[in-house]
Amino acid sequence: MSVPEGTDAAGAADAHAVAEAVERALAEDLGPEGDLTAALVPEDVTAHCALRARRDGVLAGRDCATEAFHRLAPALVVTWHVADGTAVRAGDTLMEVSGPLRPILTAERTALNFLGRLSGIASLTARFVAAARRYNPSVQILDTRKTTPGLRVLEKAAVRAGGGTNHRAGLSDAVLVKDNHLAGTSITDAVGRARALWPGRLVEIECDTLDQVAEAARAGADAVLFDNMTPSTVTEAIAVAHREAAGAILTEVSGGVTLETVGAYAAAGPDRISVGALTHSAPVLDLGLDLVRTERGGEPCSS
Repeated sequence: MSVPEGTDAAGAADAHAVAEAVERALAEDLGPEGDLTAALVPEDVTAHCALRARRDGVLAGRDCATEAFHRLAPALVVTWHVADGTAVRAGDTLMEVSGPLRPILTAERTALNFLGRLSGIASLTARFVAAARRYNPSVQILDTRKTTPGLRVLEKAAVRAGGGTNHRAGLSDAVLVKDNHLAGTSITDAVGRARALWPGRLVEIECDTLDQVAEAARAGADAVLFDNMTPSTVTEAIAVAHREAAGAILTEVSGGVTLETVGAYAAAGPDRISVGALTHSAPVLDLGLDLVRTERGGEPCSS
Protein backbone atom coordinates (compact mmCIF):
# COMPACT_ATOMS: atom_id res chain seq x y z
CA MET A 1 0.00 0.00 0.00
CA SER A 2 1.12 3.58 -0.48
CA VAL A 3 2.52 5.75 2.28
CA PRO A 4 -0.08 8.35 3.38
CA GLU A 5 0.31 11.83 1.95
CA GLY A 6 2.22 13.99 4.39
CA THR A 7 4.44 11.22 5.72
CA ASP A 8 7.75 9.57 4.91
CA ALA A 9 8.50 5.87 4.81
CA ALA A 10 10.55 5.95 8.01
CA GLY A 11 7.68 6.87 10.29
CA ALA A 12 7.73 10.66 10.60
CA ALA A 13 4.95 13.01 9.58
CA ASP A 14 6.11 15.96 7.47
CA ALA A 15 6.54 19.45 8.89
CA HIS A 16 3.29 20.79 7.44
CA ALA A 17 1.16 18.06 9.00
CA VAL A 18 2.92 18.48 12.34
CA ALA A 19 2.62 22.28 12.35
CA GLU A 20 -1.06 22.19 11.44
CA ALA A 21 -1.94 19.69 14.18
CA VAL A 22 0.09 21.46 16.85
CA GLU A 23 -1.37 24.85 15.93
CA ARG A 24 -4.90 23.48 16.40
CA ALA A 25 -3.99 21.83 19.68
CA LEU A 26 -2.38 24.94 21.16
CA ALA A 27 -5.28 27.14 20.06
CA GLU A 28 -7.68 24.73 21.74
CA ASP A 29 -5.67 24.82 24.97
CA LEU A 30 -4.88 28.55 25.11
CA GLY A 31 -8.25 29.98 24.18
CA PRO A 32 -8.67 33.75 23.88
CA GLU A 33 -7.01 34.61 27.21
CA GLY A 34 -3.85 32.49 27.01
CA ASP A 35 -2.21 30.60 29.87
CA LEU A 36 -3.43 32.41 32.98
CA THR A 37 -1.44 30.34 35.46
CA ALA A 38 1.89 30.52 33.64
CA ALA A 39 1.53 34.32 33.60
CA LEU A 40 2.06 34.24 37.36
CA VAL A 41 5.66 33.08 36.82
CA PRO A 42 8.17 35.96 36.44
CA GLU A 43 9.36 36.32 32.86
CA ASP A 44 13.04 36.02 33.80
CA VAL A 45 12.75 32.58 35.41
CA THR A 46 14.46 29.93 33.31
CA ALA A 47 14.33 26.17 33.68
CA HIS A 48 15.83 22.89 32.60
CA CYS A 49 13.38 20.00 32.27
CA ALA A 50 13.73 16.36 31.27
CA LEU A 51 11.20 14.17 29.48
CA ARG A 52 11.29 10.69 31.00
CA ALA A 53 9.51 7.45 30.24
CA ARG A 54 7.43 6.09 33.10
CA ARG A 55 6.60 2.86 31.27
CA ASP A 56 8.37 0.72 28.67
CA GLY A 57 7.30 1.41 25.09
CA VAL A 58 8.21 2.82 21.69
CA LEU A 59 8.62 6.56 21.10
CA ALA A 60 6.64 8.44 18.46
CA GLY A 61 5.60 12.06 18.00
CA ARG A 62 8.76 13.86 18.94
CA ASP A 63 8.41 16.39 16.09
CA CYS A 64 5.01 17.38 17.50
CA ALA A 65 6.50 17.98 20.93
CA THR A 66 9.36 20.03 19.51
CA GLU A 67 6.90 22.08 17.45
CA ALA A 68 4.77 22.80 20.52
CA PHE A 69 7.74 24.20 22.44
CA HIS A 70 9.20 26.15 19.54
CA ARG A 71 5.87 27.60 18.44
CA LEU A 72 5.56 29.27 21.85
CA ALA A 73 9.23 30.19 22.21
CA PRO A 74 11.65 29.56 19.33
CA ALA A 75 14.58 30.19 21.68
CA LEU A 76 13.81 27.12 23.80
CA VAL A 77 16.57 24.52 23.40
CA VAL A 78 15.08 21.09 22.79
CA THR A 79 17.54 18.19 22.76
CA TRP A 80 16.36 14.68 21.89
CA HIS A 81 18.30 11.59 22.94
CA VAL A 82 16.19 9.06 21.01
CA ALA A 83 14.47 8.93 17.63
CA ASP A 84 10.91 7.96 16.79
CA GLY A 85 10.69 4.18 16.62
CA THR A 86 13.14 3.67 19.49
CA ALA A 87 12.23 1.18 22.21
CA VAL A 88 12.46 2.96 25.58
CA ARG A 89 12.48 1.73 29.16
CA ALA A 90 10.84 3.21 32.23
CA GLY A 91 13.21 5.80 33.69
CA ASP A 92 14.96 6.64 30.42
CA THR A 93 15.53 10.34 29.70
CA LEU A 94 14.24 10.91 26.18
CA MET A 95 14.52 14.67 25.74
CA GLU A 96 15.63 17.81 27.57
CA VAL A 97 14.28 21.33 27.16
CA SER A 98 15.83 24.52 28.50
CA GLY A 99 14.87 28.18 28.48
CA PRO A 100 12.18 30.49 29.86
CA LEU A 101 9.89 28.60 32.21
CA ARG A 102 6.64 30.24 31.11
CA PRO A 103 6.47 28.76 27.58
CA ILE A 104 7.73 25.40 28.83
CA LEU A 105 4.78 25.23 31.21
CA THR A 106 2.34 26.36 28.53
CA ALA A 107 3.52 23.86 25.93
CA GLU A 108 3.96 20.95 28.35
CA ARG A 109 0.48 19.40 28.15
CA THR A 110 0.18 19.74 24.38
CA ALA A 111 3.60 18.14 23.91
CA LEU A 112 2.78 15.30 26.30
CA ASN A 113 -0.63 14.72 24.73
CA PHE A 114 0.93 14.18 21.32
CA LEU A 115 3.80 12.10 22.68
CA GLY A 116 1.62 9.90 24.87
CA ARG A 117 -0.99 9.26 22.17
CA LEU A 118 1.44 8.62 19.32
CA SER A 119 3.91 6.63 21.43
CA GLY A 120 1.00 4.53 22.65
CA ILE A 121 0.12 3.67 19.05
CA ALA A 122 3.74 2.85 18.23
CA SER A 123 4.04 0.72 21.37
CA LEU A 124 0.90 -1.30 20.69
CA THR A 125 1.90 -1.75 17.04
CA ALA A 126 5.29 -3.10 18.10
CA ARG A 127 3.58 -5.65 20.35
CA PHE A 128 1.35 -6.85 17.50
CA VAL A 129 4.30 -7.06 15.11
CA ALA A 130 6.36 -9.09 17.58
CA ALA A 131 3.47 -11.42 18.40
CA ALA A 132 2.67 -12.07 14.73
CA ARG A 133 6.21 -12.52 13.48
CA ARG A 134 6.97 -15.23 16.01
CA TYR A 135 4.73 -17.38 13.80
CA ASN A 136 5.16 -15.74 10.39
CA PRO A 137 8.33 -13.63 9.96
CA SER A 138 7.14 -12.01 6.74
CA VAL A 139 3.59 -11.01 7.72
CA GLN A 140 2.78 -7.31 7.75
CA ILE A 141 0.68 -5.67 10.46
CA LEU A 142 -1.48 -2.93 8.92
CA ASP A 143 -3.52 -0.11 10.38
CA THR A 144 -6.99 0.97 9.19
CA ARG A 145 -8.93 4.20 8.69
CA LYS A 146 -10.17 4.00 12.30
CA THR A 147 -8.11 7.03 13.28
CA THR A 148 -8.75 10.20 15.28
CA PRO A 149 -10.36 12.72 12.91
CA GLY A 150 -7.76 15.21 11.75
CA LEU A 151 -4.81 13.21 13.08
CA ARG A 152 -4.63 10.35 10.57
CA VAL A 153 -1.27 11.37 9.10
CA LEU A 154 0.31 11.53 12.56
CA GLU A 155 -1.24 8.29 13.76
CA LYS A 156 -0.24 6.39 10.65
CA ALA A 157 3.30 7.68 11.08
CA ALA A 158 3.20 6.31 14.64
CA VAL A 159 2.16 2.90 13.29
CA ARG A 160 5.22 2.89 11.07
CA ALA A 161 7.38 3.93 14.01
CA GLY A 162 6.17 0.78 15.76
CA GLY A 163 7.12 -1.42 12.82
CA GLY A 164 3.70 -1.60 11.20
CA THR A 165 2.61 -0.88 7.63
CA ASN A 166 0.02 1.64 6.47
CA HIS A 167 -3.15 0.56 4.73
CA ARG A 168 -4.80 3.07 2.40
CA ALA A 169 -4.51 6.66 3.56
CA GLY A 170 -8.05 7.54 2.55
CA LEU A 171 -10.94 6.68 0.26
CA SER A 172 -9.14 7.93 -2.86
CA ASP A 173 -6.00 5.89 -2.21
CA ALA A 174 -7.26 2.47 -3.31
CA VAL A 175 -10.43 0.51 -4.04
CA LEU A 176 -11.70 -1.60 -1.13
CA VAL A 177 -15.06 -3.23 -1.87
CA LYS A 178 -16.90 -4.18 1.34
CA ASP A 179 -20.12 -6.04 2.02
CA ASN A 180 -22.24 -2.88 1.95
CA HIS A 181 -20.88 -2.01 -1.50
CA LEU A 182 -21.86 -5.49 -2.68
CA ALA A 183 -25.47 -4.77 -1.79
CA GLY A 184 -25.58 -2.85 -5.07
CA THR A 185 -23.20 -4.76 -7.32
CA SER A 186 -21.40 -8.08 -7.72
CA ILE A 187 -17.77 -8.83 -6.99
CA THR A 188 -17.00 -9.50 -10.65
CA ASP A 189 -18.71 -6.30 -11.82
CA ALA A 190 -17.04 -4.23 -9.08
CA VAL A 191 -13.56 -5.43 -10.08
CA GLY A 192 -14.23 -4.85 -13.77
CA ARG A 193 -15.61 -1.37 -13.24
CA ALA A 194 -12.73 -0.42 -10.92
CA ARG A 195 -10.22 -1.54 -13.55
CA ALA A 196 -11.99 0.57 -16.19
CA LEU A 197 -12.26 3.69 -14.05
CA TRP A 198 -8.94 3.62 -12.19
CA PRO A 199 -6.39 1.47 -14.01
CA GLY A 200 -3.33 0.82 -11.89
CA ARG A 201 -5.08 1.33 -8.55
CA LEU A 202 -5.05 -1.53 -6.08
CA VAL A 203 -8.40 -3.33 -5.97
CA GLU A 204 -9.22 -5.33 -2.85
CA ILE A 205 -12.38 -7.30 -2.06
CA GLU A 206 -13.65 -7.98 1.46
CA CYS A 207 -14.86 -11.59 1.62
CA ASP A 208 -17.04 -13.34 4.21
CA THR A 209 -17.15 -16.74 2.49
CA LEU A 210 -14.89 -19.03 0.49
CA ASP A 211 -17.16 -18.62 -2.53
CA GLN A 212 -16.58 -14.87 -2.44
CA VAL A 213 -12.83 -15.46 -2.20
CA ALA A 214 -12.96 -17.64 -5.30
CA GLU A 215 -15.00 -15.09 -7.25
CA ALA A 216 -12.72 -12.21 -6.27
CA ALA A 217 -9.62 -14.15 -7.30
CA ARG A 218 -11.11 -15.20 -10.63
CA ALA A 219 -12.25 -11.61 -11.30
CA GLY A 220 -8.65 -10.40 -11.02
CA ALA A 221 -8.66 -8.59 -7.66
CA ASP A 222 -5.22 -7.56 -6.45
CA ALA A 223 -6.03 -8.51 -2.87
CA VAL A 224 -8.65 -10.38 -0.89
CA LEU A 225 -9.55 -9.51 2.68
CA PHE A 226 -10.80 -12.33 4.88
CA ASP A 227 -13.31 -10.68 7.19
CA ASN A 228 -13.96 -12.22 10.61
CA MET A 229 -12.86 -15.70 9.58
CA THR A 230 -11.32 -18.20 11.99
CA PRO A 231 -7.62 -19.04 11.57
CA SER A 232 -8.49 -22.45 10.14
CA THR A 233 -10.85 -20.91 7.60
CA VAL A 234 -8.16 -18.37 6.68
CA THR A 235 -5.86 -21.28 5.79
CA GLU A 236 -8.54 -22.61 3.43
CA ALA A 237 -9.23 -19.15 2.02
CA ILE A 238 -5.58 -18.57 1.18
CA ALA A 239 -5.48 -21.87 -0.71
CA VAL A 240 -8.63 -20.93 -2.64
CA ALA A 241 -7.30 -17.47 -3.50
CA HIS A 242 -4.02 -18.78 -4.87
CA ARG A 243 -5.71 -21.61 -6.75
CA GLU A 244 -8.27 -19.38 -8.46
CA ALA A 245 -6.14 -16.30 -9.18
CA ALA A 246 -4.60 -15.95 -12.61
CA GLY A 247 -1.59 -14.14 -11.15
CA ALA A 248 -0.23 -12.92 -7.86
CA ILE A 249 -2.78 -12.00 -5.20
CA LEU A 250 -2.36 -10.50 -1.74
CA THR A 251 -4.16 -12.08 1.19
CA GLU A 252 -5.25 -10.10 4.24
CA VAL A 253 -6.92 -10.95 7.54
CA SER A 254 -9.15 -8.43 9.29
CA GLY A 255 -11.82 -8.27 11.94
CA GLY A 256 -11.41 -8.41 15.70
CA VAL A 257 -7.78 -9.53 15.72
CA THR A 258 -6.25 -9.23 19.21
CA LEU A 259 -2.83 -9.71 20.74
CA GLU A 260 -4.04 -13.10 21.93
CA THR A 261 -5.18 -14.27 18.47
CA VAL A 262 -2.77 -12.52 16.08
CA GLY A 263 -0.24 -15.36 16.34
CA ALA A 264 -2.77 -17.95 15.21
CA TYR A 265 -3.84 -15.76 12.31
CA ALA A 266 -0.22 -15.13 11.32
CA ALA A 267 0.50 -18.88 11.40
CA ALA A 268 -2.32 -19.40 8.87
CA GLY A 269 -0.04 -17.72 6.31
CA PRO A 270 -1.61 -14.43 5.14
CA ASP A 271 0.50 -11.64 3.68
CA ARG A 272 -1.11 -9.00 5.87
CA ILE A 273 -3.17 -8.61 9.03
CA SER A 274 -5.04 -5.33 9.54
CA VAL A 275 -5.84 -4.24 13.09
CA GLY A 276 -8.11 -1.28 13.82
CA ALA A 277 -7.13 -1.39 17.50
CA LEU A 278 -3.68 -0.01 16.65
CA THR A 279 -5.21 3.45 16.41
CA HIS A 280 -8.66 3.27 17.98
CA SER A 281 -7.72 1.46 21.21
CA ALA A 282 -4.03 2.10 21.90
CA PRO A 283 -3.40 3.08 25.54
CA VAL A 284 -1.40 6.25 26.08
CA LEU A 285 2.27 5.68 26.91
CA ASP A 286 2.99 7.27 30.28
CA LEU A 287 5.65 9.98 29.89
CA GLY A 288 6.43 12.88 32.17
CA LEU A 289 8.23 16.21 31.97
CA ASP A 290 10.26 16.59 35.15
CA LEU A 291 11.63 19.91 36.37
CA VAL A 292 15.38 19.52 36.92
CA ARG A 293 16.28 23.07 37.98
CA THR A 294 15.14 26.69 37.75
CA GLU A 295 17.08 29.93 37.82
CA ARG A 296 16.32 33.61 38.08
CA GLY A 297 18.93 36.17 37.21
CA GLY A 298 21.51 33.40 36.94
CA GLU A 299 20.82 32.17 40.48
CA PRO A 300 18.96 29.02 41.51
CA CYS A 301 15.38 29.71 42.53
CA SER A 302 14.38 28.90 46.08
CA SER A 303 11.96 26.00 46.50
